[in-house]
Amino acid sequence: MKHIITMITHLKAKHLSVLCLLCLWPLTACHEEPNPDDLALQAAKGYYDELLAGNYEAFLNGKATADSMPQNYRSQMVLVYRNYMEEQKENHGGLHQVTAVRAQRDTTLHFTHAFLLLHFADSTKEEINIPMVEVKGQWKMK
Repeated sequence: MKHIITMITHLKAKHLSVLCLLCLWPLTACHEEPNPDDLALQAAKGYYDELLAGNYEAFLNGKATADSMPQNYRSQMVLVYRNYMEEQKENHGGLHQVTAVRAQRDTTLHFTHAFLLLHFADSTKEEINIPMVEVKGQWKMK
């Protein structure tokens, strides 16, 4: 150890900075770009978390066609989501949790299937498939 300290003190500043870069390079080189399928899966889970929280407008905004919907139709869709959640409460005690399961790309149709697991209060579970498309850099429900 004493030998290493002596060696470092004798290095010139230029060499020391190169040594630091060489030591830090493996830490930064391992950083990978996020997988698009994983991003689609996390977006789908996020939208369903909004539904679970009762944020029906936020859930609706997760639809790829939300921007072009007339206000009348948007209002009807929010009501449909509210009724769905009430129905789940009556039938299963309510939606309790949403878990991201997996994503699978469909190269033919150019979208990603996001598979989510819906957990209900009565301990039943349902796996659903949400087709996801990328719209202007954001993953949206098809």
